Amino acid sequence: MKNILSRAAAFIKREPVLFAALVLAAAAAAIVRPQPSLYVQAIDFRTLAILFCLMLVIKAFQSQNYLDFAAARLSRLCKSRRALYFLLTSIVFFSSMLVTNDVALLTFVPISILIFKNLGFPCANLIVLETLAANLGSCATPMGNPQNLYLFSKYEFSAGEFFALTAKIALPSLFALFALVLWFTKRDPEKPDKIDPTTMQNHRVFVQWNFKTVLYAADFVLCLLTVFRVANCYVMLAATLAVALVCDVRLLKKVDYSLLFTFAGFFIFTKTISTLPAFSNFIQSALSSRLSIYIAGILASQVISNVPAALLLSAFAQDGGALLLAVNAGGLGTLIASMASVISFKLYSTSDEAKSPSAPNYMAIFTLWNVALLLILGTLAFLIP
Repeated sequence: MKNILSRAAAFIKREPVLFAALVLAAAAAAIVRPQPSLYVQAIDFRTLAILFCLMLVIKAFQSQNYLDFAAARLSRLCKSRRALYFLLTSIVFFSSMLVTNDVALLTFVPISILIFKNLGFPCANLIVLETLAANLGSCATPMGNPQNLYLFSKYEFSAGEFFALTAKIALPSLFALFALVLWFTKRDPEKPDKIDPTTMQNHRVFVQWNFKTVLYAADFVLCLLTVFRVANCYVMLAATLAVALVCDVRLLKKVDYSLLFTFAGFFIFTKTISTLPAFSNFIQSALSSRLSIYIAGILASQVISNVPAALLLSAFAQDGGALLLAVNAGGLGTLIASMASVISFKLYSTSDEAKSPSAPNYMAIFTLWNVALLLILGTLAFLIP
């Protein structure tokens, strides 16, 4: 019995959002007791298929070290700490648009920690900047993060409509990030800013180039065409599975299936609970205006993270544009507002710098700048016509 409880506790600690999704789905099913067919109707299989395929092909590229190689080669071009800040922040910002915010952080945060350790520079400020860059850059594209992919499909945005909305956050955030880079790298006569070029030569990364690379690239293009409704999602799914089986079947084990089950759980919960007229009418009346949807999306993201917030509120919010902006801006703020922020925090907390008694207070730095940018960018995104 103790073993079962300890495993259950470990699962809840490891997958708190998935656990919440399953509990909510089970509770809603127990209360409403809908027809079994409703469960199948509730799940957006197109979104899950695209998410699965994107995760798999991104893992494929990771296995060939392309992102690591690009970072290592570009880092050798930097001659100062400020240049390195600009470079790494920019790489995370733009790469997160294609490979998602969590993958960008999982790739570049460890590289950044290693580079700064070799150079003798503290990296807490940089990791906070990279986290901001990942969350803000990923909001620009449908495949940048899961909630964007879902909302793009749910509200059937055209590509023009979607990019016009997300540009309200992405463009101002790029200027805000560069301003923070300048702030964090202010000149200090007591601290050297120059980088010894020989130090950067120690970090070498080798990539693989073979027929697998061509298949992965073709599959990634097919995934993008499916996102923009040019290709069929089932053709994409079949092609992606075939590529995995031919190239590296181990890729199937690396997909984040917990995220897929989290989506399924919230799909079932929202569809089931929305069949209760009293509850549905109450929520819809509470989300009757653009402002109320925007505020609700931001506040919900602070408590349950922006992906679940998007799934929950989309069942009742009519204004998809307001919700899209809200959950993207809502990825700023608290640590749990975006699961990507939790990833970078965990990576930094295991570093030698974080374990040092003189280490900077990461949470204080993170909270200060996340809340500041939430207030600034969140207000701008709502006010820009």
